[in-house]
Amino acid sequence: MKTLGCVLLTGGLALTAGCAGQKAAVAPASGAASAGSGIHQPTGDEHVQAFDLHRSGKPDVWVYSITTQDASGRPVERRVRKEADLNGDGRVDIVYFFDADGQVTKETMDLDYDGKVDDTLFFEKGKKVRSEKDLDGDGRVDTWSYYDGNEKLVRKERDVKGSGKVDYWEYWENGVIDRIGEDLDGDGQVDRWTKGGDAATAGK
Repeated sequence: MKTLGCVLLTGGLALTAGCAGQKAAVAPASGAASAGSGIHQPTGDEHVQAFDLHRSGKPDVWVYSITTQDASGRPVERRVRKEADLNGDGRVDIVYFFDADGQVTKETMDLDYDGKVDDTLFFEKGKKVRSEKDLDGDGRVDTWSYYDGNEKLVRKERDVKGSGKVDYWEYWENGVIDRIGEDLDGDGQVDRWTKGGDAATAGK
């Protein structure tokens, strides 16, 4: 079995080693990284293990854990967050957040590598329930998508005019748009409905 190259971060120092299965003890620090950030530091009681999965000589995945106890009182490690640098520029492009059962609760992504979060996914019991996107890159969410228990898109909302309020709604059934609602006067209410037969089917 090949051992992954790894960088252990401890006390502000980076030590390169083959350390699959090892844990890095790191002094607690503030300022945890999020997608779009170049900071890879733990917060509170977290400690981090950093991996060089692309074998480039620098870390590209950071796994954050805390020490807790199992039912019998024995200490166990629980993963709380994982960050990844997908394009090798040293900045975090995607972050996964985990609950106490090890399931993903949220993902934040910088899809265009501009240093800002573009897409955030939310999960419940391992299933995707909502996404929030910043399509125009202004740092504000302008598109919200909602999913059913089978992760099928059921509704999409958008702030088309950039007013900070939803003014466009799509309702989906069986993978196609059933109807579209539009707020034309900015009062937050639908003024015009378009039925599915007249609405162009769009991707998710």
